[in-house]
Amino acid sequence: MFAQSMYEFRNALHERGIIFCYSGYVTEPVLTGIGKTLKQKLVLEETDTKTMQNVFAIFVEQMQNIVRYSAETESDPKTKETELRYGLLSIGMEDDKFFVACGNKILLGDVKRLNDKLERLQELNKDELKSLYRETLRAPADEESKGAGIGFIDIARRSTRIIDFDFMDLDDTYAFFCLKAYV
Repeated sequence: MFAQSMYEFRNALHERGIIFCYSGYVTEPVLTGIGKTLKQKLVLEETDTKTMQNVFAIFVEQMQNIVRYSAETESDPKTKETELRYGLLSIGMEDDKFFVACGNKILLGDVKRLNDKLERLQELNKDELKSLYRETLRAPADEESKGAGIGFIDIARRSTRIIDFDFMDLDDTYAFFCLKAYV
């Protein structure tokens, strides 16, 4: 029964064009290991250099977003510091394009801010995204950002289609956030 269940799961992934799927706690070493495997797979697929660079860059940005922002965490009981953050990531092919999709829990209070930021990016063309990217690099970091605040802009710049995103309320505290980019 277990083998059948796992085989059906495997087949469901293949039917959706998914060539790589990870669900679990993400750390920098996990990111590095998956990154090496992804690069190897793209080489085996004989992916052109530009596409490979864009898929890999989007993968890194999305995994770093999980590492920095996932609200589903495990903490060290002694220090109470967050050690691990949970999320999922899939990479696949759809309509002859690679896609990189991720999902993780976020605080419900962050939904509007993220939605507004991502809707704005959906409205911009490539030149406007490039200009916004440069402006953001020069500007002081957003107070709510744990990075330079350019991750979503970089994903939108590298994506060959408008980035897709969605939110689903889970309860009074959390929402589930998903982001998908195509290369």
